[in-house]
Amino acid sequence: MARFVLRRLLTLIPFLFLISIVSFAVIQLPPGDFVDTYVRNLEVQGGTVNQGQRAAIEAQYGLEKPMYVQYGIWIDHVAHGDFGNSFLYDRPVGDILKERVPRTVGIALAAMLLTWLIAVPIGIYSALRQYSIWDHLFTFISFVGLAVPGFLLALVLMYVVYEKTGWLVTGMFSPEYRAAPWSVAKFVDMLKNLWLPLLVLSVTSAAGVIRVLRASLLDEVKKQYVTTARSKGMPEWKLVLRYPVRIAINPLISTIGWMLPALVGGEVVVSKVLNIPTTGPVLLEAILAQDMYLTGALVMILSTLTVIGTLASDVLLAVVDPRIRYE
Repeated sequence: MARFVLRRLLTLIPFLFLISIVSFAVIQLPPGDFVDTYVRNLEVQGGTVNQGQRAAIEAQYGLEKPMYVQYGIWIDHVAHGDFGNSFLYDRPVGDILKERVPRTVGIALAAMLLTWLIAVPIGIYSALRQYSIWDHLFTFISFVGLAVPGFLLALVLMYVVYEKTGWLVTGMFSPEYRAAPWSVAKFVDMLKNLWLPLLVLSVTSAAGVIRVLRASLLDEVKKQYVTTARSKGMPEWKLVLRYPVRIAINPLISTIGWMLPALVGGEVVVSKVLNIPTTGPVLLEAILAQDMYLTGALVMILSTLTVIGTLASDVLLAVVDPRIRYE
């Protein structure tokens, strides 16, 4: 196992290097660059930019150089821990990442944990009570969760909360705590504001998890080893949790690789709607402004989360399922 983990860690370096090349190339695909967006916004406001000023801006950000030269400069700085300077925010990209990424990862991990707490018991119960009224109800709710976009659910819940309590859910903190130092009161205020985005993200993710676990568990409970264990008088709850659930949960563990970045990516619109200061709104604004350094850094982070999640999935599968062995 240790050798497998070490080998996977060593493959991360060339893999992330290839991802950085593809990411930087994709960012360059849309026509124009940051200067075009900057000039267009300035002209909308009634300003003008002559060719000399435009050339000076391009030289300032190195945009007049070929794409491979720009990539070389960028990846060299990234290798030394410098992600460059954001054109849009006129701040070091590293400062923006330090401010936004921990919040985003924390929310994504909390949403994943809440997703499993909701989905696993429901999926097990639906499989063990197939075609019951509760199974039909949970199936209907799952399909609704799969069909309803996260931003729409966020808007509906915001409206319901405001109508019932008069409290408008917006932002990560209440106005009086945004500039205040960390304290117990500020932490409680954060929990009071974060429950809605966590609920939206977990409900929309739990729908798919419920369907996968139900289908997997239905296949396992009909197998011979379950019948044999039941014939020996083993209690039903102990039998289900000890044998078929351990096998049926494998597909869920294997989805951690894409579930974590999916939650981070899925919170883009939700965070925009709820005004949560995470990487989602920053990524959206950076793409619209063609801020290639900030966009490239965020894409690299999402890719890294995917790789780390996949590694975690492989390790957890080997721990949970004794049939899996890595030589």
